[in-house]
Amino acid sequence: MSTASTRLPEGRYGRPSDARADRRLKVAGAVLGAVLLALIGYFAYHYVGQNKISAEVIEFDAGENAVKVHLEVRKDAGASGYCTLRSQAENGAEVGRADFRFDGDATRVDKVVTLRTTSQGTTAELLGCHAD
Repeated sequence: MSTASTRLPEGRYGRPSDARADRRLKVAGAVLGAVLLALIGYFAYHYVGQNKISAEVIEFDAGENAVKVHLEVRKDAGASGYCTLRSQAENGAEVGRADFRFDGDATRVDKVVTLRTTSQGTTAELLGCHAD
């Protein structure tokens, strides 16, 4: 006694349509993945590579009408720009905002700046730095 085969004969019915669809999906996925990687690389280059000035708040001392902020700035030699700081009151209202300029040939600047406030400030926040 022989058992009947449940497999279809090779080449008799052509390629299943699912295989064609799977191949198209794989190609489309690979193309979209490559485009996404290229976009991420492009934005990363322009964000990191083109940013000539950056800073970090080391510490701050809040007073009644001013906040003294110790700011560490890292920049390219000869680059100039400014960093924007703000201070908020305990209730979250903004009580002070100012831009501080940094220029010269030094690549690292440690500076204590005074941010004047309209009332008691409780924070010192670096909003961002921009090169000229």
